[in-house]
Amino acid sequence: MLKDLDIAVCYVLVILPVMLPRTLELRWLRPRTSLLILFCFVAGCVAPARLIADNARAATSAVDAKATTQVLLGDSLVALNGPWKFRVGDSPVDPVTKRPLWAEPDFDDSGWETVDVTAPKGSSDPISGTSGYVPGWTAKGHPGYWGYAWYRIRIKVDTRSDVNLALAGPSDLDDIYQAFDNGVLVGAFGDFSGSTPSIYTTRPVMFPLPAESRAGNSTRVLAFRVWMEPYTLTQLDDVGGFHNPPLIGELGAVTAIHQVKWDELYRGYAGSLIVAVVFSLLGLVAISLLLFDRSDPVYLWIGALLLLAAANNAISTLSTWTEWIPYMITAPFRLAVLSPLIFAGWVMVWRVWFRLHRPSWVPWVLAVQLALLMISTSIGQNLFFVIVPAPVSHAFHLVSLAVRLTMAALLLATIFQAIKDQGLEGWLALPAIVLAGVSVFSAELSFLHIIPNWFPFGVQLNLRQLADLLLVATLSVLLLRRLAISMKRQRQMALDVKQAQEVQQVILPQPRTVLPGLEIESEYRPALEVGGDFFQIIPHPSDGSLLIVVGDVAGKGLKAGMLVALLVGAIRTVAQFDPDPLVLLGALNQRLLGRGDAFATCLAMRINADGAVTLANAGHIAPYLNGNAMELEGSLPLGMLDAPEFSLIRFSLAAGDRLMLLSDGVAEATDSDGRLFGFERVQDLLRNATSAAEVAREAQRFGQEDDISVISVTRTAVREPLPA
Repeated sequence: MLKDLDIAVCYVLVILPVMLPRTLELRWLRPRTSLLILFCFVAGCVAPARLIADNARAATSAVDAKATTQVLLGDSLVALNGPWKFRVGDSPVDPVTKRPLWAEPDFDDSGWETVDVTAPKGSSDPISGTSGYVPGWTAKGHPGYWGYAWYRIRIKVDTRSDVNLALAGPSDLDDIYQAFDNGVLVGAFGDFSGSTPSIYTTRPVMFPLPAESRAGNSTRVLAFRVWMEPYTLTQLDDVGGFHNPPLIGELGAVTAIHQVKWDELYRGYAGSLIVAVVFSLLGLVAISLLLFDRSDPVYLWIGALLLLAAANNAISTLSTWTEWIPYMITAPFRLAVLSPLIFAGWVMVWRVWFRLHRPSWVPWVLAVQLALLMISTSIGQNLFFVIVPAPVSHAFHLVSLAVRLTMAALLLATIFQAIKDQGLEGWLALPAIVLAGVSVFSAELSFLHIIPNWFPFGVQLNLRQLADLLLVATLSVLLLRRLAISMKRQRQMALDVKQAQEVQQVILPQPRTVLPGLEIESEYRPALEVGGDFFQIIPHPSDGSLLIVVGDVAGKGLKAGMLVALLVGAIRTVAQFDPDPLVLLGALNQRLLGRGDAFATCLAMRINADGAVTLANAGHIAPYLNGNAMELEGSLPLGMLDAPEFSLIRFSLAAGDRLMLLSDGVAEATDSDGRLFGFERVQDLLRNATSAAEVAREAQRFGQEDDISVISVTRTAVREPLPA
């Protein structure tokens, strides 16, 4: 074997440099050919001789029991594939030096297992997609084992004495480690200071070796003390320890490969960061759609859910790239809190999306499932600080799987109900449901090794991340479609409101009405497009009397406007047959009974030709006569009782008297500091105001909160004949 090696080395170092310039027609090398031949010849002879001598010394050495790996170093590095000595458990500590005995160079490890960490060709990490993956100790005779384990290797470093050496720890292992060089701790990844180590997601780490490691032809013993959490057993079936080899070499070369490993790690988890950014953007867009349609709660639901999913992916990425938070803090939060919340959230989002209210027990069942999923996930994946035995952990993992399957069944039942009720809308949402399910069961897919990885533009994407990106695309289409439908509906509603406003303007009297002996001014300023205040001025064609009805429907907007139309129609109908105020209020009360929360205050007043006034009130603000509030007994609004008692007074208007009828929107006007306009300001204003428009303008300027209506009735001195 050595003879074949000598021939190969001589060919590469002597014959090939001579033939290469001629073959490649590199004329500039020919003047230097003789010097190159001489150098390569010497190197070709010396290198095999050194290897032969080293092997001869290794064969006759007195320490045959301890295998030594030959390492030839120049300005380069070597992967320490093995053979490694391996043992599970932890080392006793020397009582004097306080150092682990299994890290000492003279410790006899001949009875330990021998392992090799050479990666199979084309292998890659099934989770991150990084290259060069070696199965761990659970696939090599230690299934179900977690805790401490040790790796040792004896190497003979042959290099120049002025070369600075460095050690790069394995960039992929479960879970953390301490590195020793000849018994001296040279570095660590993870926190070993507590009674139980704190782990982080594995990342590349390098350690410069001590100065004494520079000596040429030195024999070193490198040892790694590894700790694996019980949680890691639930990830794959081949976890534990090294998944790629450590590296040793010249400081510059190790630094370069260390940066390459970091670049590979960045690319390996950049997909999760991309998903987090995309989820965040779509979540913010969904919440912002509330500005266009506040009546649809699905935008808030789906926006909050997408932000939770973004936080889940962002925490996963940051815990991989940084050591800000220990993994056993981020893992329980992500796996036992965020992931179950996201899964349950999808069920609620689609129920809200399709406006499904039946069966009503679904939210309660979902809450129980959510609690069971959080508990079973925590125990099944060993996320508690108390270690759970493997059989118990496996049992609870099955419980977690069963709960997720029942939640998936609930989700599918929701979408099938939507397909049954709404057809196309349900079918459009079905792909989003399927894609969300891929993320929920990604752990099982990883365990079965059926999550493929792709590398578009050098960035690793797996099936779960691809499903998330497709889910975002699907949700974007669905949200745009829903927004288009919502905007169409809003335009129709705006048209309806405009038409209702036009109808309301039609049924309101003219702002100024002059009748024999009376001058009436009215001002109406609704708080919204359609108001809830109403008033009617109806002269009697035969006896010269005048019926004035003012009122205020509970609420504002289109609903109040529809009730106003109902009451105005009833007022004009009843007034044709009996203009008596008490009869009128009784008829209006019957119209509102049994209509839920349809209540209204109302004041009806009949003014005879001689100035005699009959006034009946149902909870409305008392009128003001010449700036002073009139005294009325209290009474309930319309629509509250079947046979209410209304307050009734009679009085007369003399020439020059002014009667002001107001809605509560005047007194309830509120300024920016929260102060009410109040009845004192109302009374002061009425003593000085010259018109109804002035009163309404001052209240609105103070700060309108409700509909404002003001009717001014003035008794004039000269009466004119009634028109025919």
